[in-house]
Amino acid sequence: MLRYLYASELDAHPVLRRGMFTDRADQFRNRLGWDVSVDAQGEERDQYDALNPLYVIWEQPDGSHGGSMRFLPTTGSVMVNEVFGHLLTDGPISSPLIWECTRFCLARGAGSGVAAALMLGGGEIMKGFGIAHFAAVFDYRMERVYRAIGASPEVLGSENTGRHRISVGLWSFSASARARVALRAGVSPTLSRHWFERAFGRRGAGGRRLSA
Repeated sequence: MLRYLYASELDAHPVLRRGMFTDRADQFRNRLGWDVSVDAQGEERDQYDALNPLYVIWEQPDGSHGGSMRFLPTTGSVMVNEVFGHLLTDGPISSPLIWECTRFCLARGAGSGVAAALMLGGGEIMKGFGIAHFAAVFDYRMERVYRAIGASPEVLGSENTGRHRISVGLWSFSASARARVALRAGVSPTLSRHWFERAFGRRGAGGRRLSA
């Protein structure tokens, strides 16, 4: 199932919290070889985790972390501008209608539908918060994942080629894309919306504000 949790709410879900940060360390440092900061407890965090972001987390049937993504509004401090701004030929992205999505992580052994379920959760955030686009940085391996899910981005800029290519993308989420992603995830749109409304209420998420 999908969980929507702000950083300030993670302490109430210690199994999901620890699983998310240790799985991030495993994916980004151990499997991908990224230069990321991992603490003595084996958890990976960066400065953007301190800004009270909103996380979408896939909770496995046993309560463990299956995958997650992190969201922040581009009107505040975001990685796409501060770390990868050189890829943005038209300048920094800053709009209340565009949020940044980062730290897309899948636990080892996560089912084939988890990536699509996370994308479906991102679509619920778009609809609930009235967001037009997500911005994100991605590498070459994610291009295949996005194509398979049916959620490929508009590419705003890239550097390097082949297996070393890094790009900035912009995602929208149409009704047809939502249907494709839901089918891939094996989650009905009705159930997906139920999970979102359980977190934010039937009238949507407009009243919940990120602190950044």
